[in-house]
Amino acid sequence: MVVQTPEEASTDVGASYWFWSGARGALSVPGFVLYGSFFGFGAMTHDFGWPIWAAGLSTLLIWAAPGQLVLAGALASGAGIGASALAVSISAVRLLPMVVAILPVLKTPQTRFGTRLLAAHYVAVTAWFEGQRRTQVMPREGRMPYFLGLANGLVAGSAVATVSGHAAAGVLPPALAIGLLGLTPVYFLLSLERGAHGVGERVAIVVGLVMAPFVSQMSPSFDLLWTGIIGGTLSFLIDRTVARRRRST
Repeated sequence: MVVQTPEEASTDVGASYWFWSGARGALSVPGFVLYGSFFGFGAMTHDFGWPIWAAGLSTLLIWAAPGQLVLAGALASGAGIGASALAVSISAVRLLPMVVAILPVLKTPQTRFGTRLLAAHYVAVTAWFEGQRRTQVMPREGRMPYFLGLANGLVAGSAVATVSGHAAAGVLPPALAIGLLGLTPVYFLLSLERGAHGVGERVAIVVGLVMAPFVSQMSPSFDLLWTGIIGGTLSFLIDRTVARRRRST
């Protein structure tokens, strides 16, 4: 009788097993943190005068709270649909490095181009971080189905939270709604610190936190870009210097 290890046995299951495993993974602490943020966003869309269906649809189509806030702000300022859509598209460019980082982890030589495009649409902070963290230990053929299940679970939960926040806006204090939107960035920051390896990554986090308030005052339109360029370059140089000194000792 041949006894399989858990890793060997996991390769015998189909894509549906991994998909529903990912969907169940959306019911986790990171997922509920995300849902809290979208609950706050839903309450804010009520104050902007959005109908409840538009709030839920924005989560399904845009699937990134910062991009949805850009859309809400643009429409509130009187911008047209075209200009607002362009602003959302530009804000989504920040997710391109995440797409480039995670797709090679998920895909196989048999993965279709359309499937890769679908996975790219789902790349946002929580889906990206949890997808990177969880799929690394899975068989290659199970990674893409798992990620799609996880992402669809997160999107569905976030849409429900958005609609719920919109419906509860009348009893939710505005300060609480704004505070809930900050849950995901705080979680992402703590997750980055937990997953940091080496001096360079930790220095990058510290430098970014120190620089961001000053750069946002000097160049509000390009604060994220300049913080990333300056802070990332400085962190890279420090990491190289530390590594060189360790090799010389």
